[in-house]
Amino acid sequence: MEILSTDLAPRAVGPYSQAIKSGGMIFCSGQIPIDPAVNAVTAVTVEDQTRQAITNLRHVLEAAGSGLDRVVKTTVFITDMDAFARVNAVYAELFGETKPARSCVQVARLPKGVMVEIEAIAEAGA
Repeated sequence: MEILSTDLAPRAVGPYSQAIKSGGMIFCSGQIPIDPAVNAVTAVTVEDQTRQAITNLRHVLEAAGSGLDRVVKTTVFITDMDAFARVNAVYAELFGETKPARSCVQVARLPKGVMVEIEAIAEAGA
């Protein structure tokens, strides 16, 4: 087991790792839309928050030698299921032809009052 981290994604705000590599797989903790350059949430719309969360996830995966194209499963947490189509549009744009298995769950609250959090499991790089 290897603990993975990058300065290009938000630091862990609790007793967890950005990601763990184990058995050829990368297990990424949920990414919220914190802009790591300023360590704050700057995105206002659910689309921009989704874009930042996926960008953070991409940076964690790339630091692990993987990428969005190697993701096999995601879980998307949103605070308003009425925003599903808007989140989905950005998700589809950024994942492109990669279509990992996915769950999407509405939750009551997310850290820092954000609207979206995304976690992923990916294959490690070659």
